Amino acid sequence: MRIRFAFLATLCLSGAVLPAALAPAWADDPVAPPVAATKQARLDQLFTDLKRERNEKAAERIAQRIWSEWSQSGSASIDLMMQWSQKAMEDQKYDVALDFLDQVVTLQPTYAEGWNRRATLHFMMKNYGKSMSDIDHTLHLEPRHFGALSGLAQIMAETGHKQSALEAWQKVLAIYPMMRSAQDQVGTLSEELAGEGI
Repeated sequence: MRIRFAFLATLCLSGAVLPAALAPAWADDPVAPPVAATKQARLDQLFTDLKRERNEKAAERIAQRIWSEWSQSGSASIDLMMQWSQKAMEDQKYDVALDFLDQVVTLQPTYAEGWNRRATLHFMMKNYGKSMSDIDHTLHLEPRHFGALSGLAQIMAETGHKQSALEAWQKVLAIYPMMRSAQDQVGTLSEELAGEGI
């Protein structure tokens, strides 16, 4: 249950919106480089900062900024479908959410967060095979997606593959060292595996 809560908490972060005070200064710069280039540069810098940060709360703020970057599809229609899918998921209308997310990944297959959201939905529906397929798509597009890796770790744990779960959590920590839930899971799984003689 603790694992599932951590996963859903991570999902909730994906919808986080940054207050204007946290928006980068260059966001209003009329001479800024093209959006795709700046988005990638912003993500690269945020991931560098996330890896170096040793304060848990500061690391959480950086992670929220990463989720904010990931959530920007560049399309008002896709963003709207993502909002509708989130609302449907919250209301446990999983079939409705799935319809929206199927459209998202069809219309914008290079949008990693669309795949990740659908992976989360499949996880909630206990469609682990489909969730893992969507996680694979997400990680192909964004190998540093700690949310997708967390989902993979949880699927592995729920299906009894503790060693694979441990390895996935370790990958999360390589990207986001201060993620408390990942630290806890690495400790717990390491102890369990040691007790089983692995």
